[in-house]
Amino acid sequence: QVQLVESGGGSVQAGGSLRLSCAASGYTYSNYYMGWFRQAPGKEREGVAYIRTSAGVPYYADSVKGRFTISQDNAKNTVYLQMNSLKPEDTAMYYCAARGGSFGAWVPDEARLMPDKYNYWGQGTQVTVSS
Repeated sequence: QVQLVESGGGSVQAGGSLRLSCAASGYTYSNYYMGWFRQAPGKEREGVAYIRTSAGVPYYADSVKGRFTISQDNAKNTVYLQMNSLKPEDTAMYYCAARGGSFGAWVPDEARLMPDKYNYWGQGTQVTVSS
């Protein structure tokens, strides 16, 4: 059974930093896409970043590019999201998600960050940024 457990959320002031962790278990970690998503109250869930675990290549949504960094520790089956220069608009529930297997080469990066492309989800961790 696939399990994803997020941790590291909290409350910070604008300009601060947080690091989220997602510990994965129950499947072969390699050759998966691991993504971070967020959902603010009254808004749709949106993709923040993903990383392909076999290659370690990340992709970021424009809204977080240059501020957030996704990384992985394969020995620990854990993916991280380092969030710097946080803004009040980053306030949301953050979710870790996993997708097994690869995308077709014709699938653009933006589409690979769509929530419906991911099979497994964690329970979420709250991030609150105050101004």
